[in-house]
Amino acid sequence: MRSKREAAATRQRIIRESAAAFRKNGIAATGLSDLMAAAGLTHGGFYRHFDSKNQLIAEACGAAAKSLAEQIAASTSKKSPRDGLKAIVEKYLSAAHRDEPEDGCPVAALGSEIARGDERTRAAATEGFLKLAEIIASQFPKTRRDLARRRALVAVATMIGALTMSRIATDAELSASILREAEKQLVNSR
Repeated sequence: MRSKREAAATRQRIIRESAAAFRKNGIAATGLSDLMAAAGLTHGGFYRHFDSKNQLIAEACGAAAKSLAEQIAASTSKKSPRDGLKAIVEKYLSAAHRDEPEDGCPVAALGSEIARGDERTRAAATEGFLKLAEIIASQFPKTRRDLARRRALVAVATMIGALTMSRIATDAELSASILREAEKQLVNSR
């Protein structure tokens, strides 16, 4: 019989692998058997850990958003606010982030699917969006709090939109230009 610790570790592995698979392939295109296989398990074990695919989607979205926020926050440590904002924007609007959606922002990778998702999934994505906005707002320490938050909301929305469009663009030069121009606008608008 498996211990509770082993079961919790397995559950976290399923969430982590599912978060990557959803961001890479999309929610609708990723079946439960694909998710369980990615976690090294059989399809039959799914319901020992989750009540439904929707529960897993919400938890995977939340885990992906939390991971992104931690990566972004780490990129700003020991940097001035100006350099911190630049680091955030450069990391988010990078070719690596564009080309590796399985490791990046769940909202940019899955936004249209999340918008049609259940309330738990939308809440997890909203929480991730707001956490990223909070991190960016902290890069404006000399700005009134309400103004810093508004600027951060615009910055996050711009970053998500630019990353999404850079993935959609069929022309490599246009894709790179979208990332570059969005970065310039966000970093130079301070």
